[in-house]
Amino acid sequence: MSVDTEVRTRADEKRAYERNKLHKRLLRLTGQAIGDYGMIGDGDRVMVCLSGGKDSYALLDLLMTLRARAPIDFTLVAVNLDQKQPGFPAHVLPDYLRSLDVPFRIEEQDTYSIVKRVIPEGRTMCSLCSRLRRGILYRVADELGATRIALGHHRDDILETFFLNMFFGGKLKAMPPKLVSDDGRHVVIRPLAYVQEADLVAYADWRAFPIIPCTLCGSQENLKRKEVKQLMRDWEKRFPGRVDNIFSSLTRVTPSHLLDRGLYDFAGLRADGTPVPDGDIAFDVDPALEEAVSSQPVAGIAGITVARRD
Repeated sequence: MSVDTEVRTRADEKRAYERNKLHKRLLRLTGQAIGDYGMIGDGDRVMVCLSGGKDSYALLDLLMTLRARAPIDFTLVAVNLDQKQPGFPAHVLPDYLRSLDVPFRIEEQDTYSIVKRVIPEGRTMCSLCSRLRRGILYRVADELGATRIALGHHRDDILETFFLNMFFGGKLKAMPPKLVSDDGRHVVIRPLAYVQEADLVAYADWRAFPIIPCTLCGSQENLKRKEVKQLMRDWEKRFPGRVDNIFSSLTRVTPSHLLDRGLYDFAGLRADGTPVPDGDIAFDVDPALEEAVSSQPVAGIAGITVARRD
């Protein structure tokens, strides 16, 4: 074997090893999210919403694998909404879905003309487009007898939405992994809730999904979301693990230590002599945090430089 051939062989083996790790990680995280939030049960009919983007392709791909391995019986049906955007390659998704031998439906609705007519030139179209798309998908779910509507939002989408709501909407709110739809008739799930976008990018590249760009709103820059995305990217670069901690905090909320009077009865709070584990000791600094700070010349945990006191 020549040196060049040996180098290529080693590179191929390394690539195969990394791809196998990636696939296992995605399956584990998706399965974990489904289990943690009770997203899919025995007998469910899951409608997987396909947009033609990397996330929804990966969602369908992973759910097909999990269905084959799961101890419960559930079915999948893929649905794409053809919004009649100019230049949309209508053959791509049907051809791809036929190659998978998965039941699917292409719903044709000209929401493009509605959005273009209603939204003034230069304004963001995403909000109206989403509302129209959501209503149509709910109707299709009824017609297909779907008990779950699966969307491809991932961990980064959830965190970005959390910060957008906090910074620009004054609310502590993100995308929940599971919710009841606006009309109260459907259960919407996000099985990729624990999955990082970077992994989905790598997975889509490996699997060579036939990506279809959104020419309606995909070309519009959502500057606020881009700003938040860049902020998170900068944090992760400067302080590895910070974004993981923020995401983890969304799963460990203490309502009594926030300020929402509708979520916690502050007015009715009384001292009755019963010890409260989450009382004032909750304000004690976590020893792990103190250790992280003391290991640095200055404390940069919150992006603030503070002189060390020895």
